[in-house]
Amino acid sequence: MAETAVKNPTMDSLEAANEKALKKLRKRQKKKGDIEKARVKKSKGKHINGSLGGDICIGLLLTLLGLFMVFPLWYSIVQSLKPISELFIFPPKLYVMHPTGENFSNLFKVAGNLWVPFSRYVFNSVFITVVITVMHVFVVCCCAYVLSKCPNIPGYRFANQLIVISMLFTSTATWIMQFVIMAKMGMINTYWALILPNVATSMGLYLMRQNMSTINDAIIDAAKVDGAGAFRTCWQVVIPNQKPAIATLIIFVFQGAWNVQGGALVYKESLKTLPTIMTQLAASGIARQGIIYASAVVLMIPPLVIFLIAQSNVMETMANSGMKD
Repeated sequence: MAETAVKNPTMDSLEAANEKALKKLRKRQKKKGDIEKARVKKSKGKHINGSLGGDICIGLLLTLLGLFMVFPLWYSIVQSLKPISELFIFPPKLYVMHPTGENFSNLFKVAGNLWVPFSRYVFNSVFITVVITVMHVFVVCCCAYVLSKCPNIPGYRFANQLIVISMLFTSTATWIMQFVIMAKMGMINTYWALILPNVATSMGLYLMRQNMSTINDAIIDAAKVDGAGAFRTCWQVVIPNQKPAIATLIIFVFQGAWNVQGGALVYKESLKTLPTIMTQLAASGIARQGIIYASAVVLMIPPLVIFLIAQSNVMETMANSGMKD
């Protein structure tokens, strides 16, 4: 028995409408693509500043700023490779006539003759730097979420203004208070005396608060509707969108933590950090002037490596700073 296909007029009309809408969409996309191509073609040959002279001026200005930033690094490396006879030439030269590695060999030779093994100082610096960086990121992210997305808490505006005001003061203004607090808590001559004062900084907190304020409140409201608490919303919704800002924060915190000395808080030789020992080795008169530059280059390597790894995230953070959806 032959089956006859019965056409439904409603289905035919729907298919025709869909096909017509699809053709319109394709036509619109093609028109949009043509407009973009024409715009790109039109923009070719244009200058960034509107003229060739303006582009040349901007290029020269950026080149001068780049050379100004690279100069301290170049000068330290050059000085560390100079023999003692070239270190005191006046005017100082920006190149090495007779390069040598004696400064570095003398640095590690002197460091190897200390009462405490040199590896112990390296361990102290690495341990303190890692702990400060991890704790700093955790504390600052939690506080920044509260200060940016919880406007109903008491003292919200006062806390934000206090953070901005605290950025006006240098860390040296708090050394006496830090010593008194560490002494009252019985933490002198411990790792905590070097870690706790650097767990949170106003600069890091301000940076994270500004970036978290760009998160759309609708995302946080949706998380609350789904039953997420403040801590879960912070670490599962907000923090994954703050990776560039966190990478920038890690660079700043790592640099500060790596250079921590804490000479007034730690007296035991076995608890001192690498920068403290390098400073003591370099403060021995003219004979060790080469060791000063060699130690500066050695201490400069870890922060420089961290910056080179995360520099793309730093650029993205600076580009998106201040934007809000």
